[in-house]
Amino acid sequence: MALPEFNEFGDLPEGSHPASLDEIVARFGSGSARRRAVTDRLRRGYGLAVATGQLDRLIVFGSYVSDASEPNDVDVVLVMRNDFRSEATPTETSVLFDHARADAELGASVFWVRPDMLLGEPLDRFLAFWQIKRDGRRRGVVEVHP
Repeated sequence: MALPEFNEFGDLPEGSHPASLDEIVARFGSGSARRRAVTDRLRRGYGLAVATGQLDRLIVFGSYVSDASEPNDVDVVLVMRNDFRSEATPTETSVLFDHARADAELGASVFWVRPDMLLGEPLDRFLAFWQIKRDGRRRGVVEVHP
């Protein structure tokens, strides 16, 4: 299923839209030099996350998955499997699990969670939070399963 068109605000319509990384790159990875650079950051981060062997899904949100010609960065939430332990990751992938390092070294805003970390909050409700913009409007996000 193709990613939907943008709404009147330049965002994907509300909801979680499944796509492969290739589909994301085809839709959002061209245009300005900035957009291409941010796409490279997404590819690198996704590759590192998959290399853990523990990625359940990746949620992409923010200006990258909008009609902004100059996205600020790429914003992602990594949903890891319950048996994942960040302290046991190899050095090359550990950058993903330290928000400040990921921002500095990857140029990406990376958040991560294991479902069992949510203390009774359903994972779907936690993920729905990332659809809310700073102005309170809701937007769509893109969900990638490795």
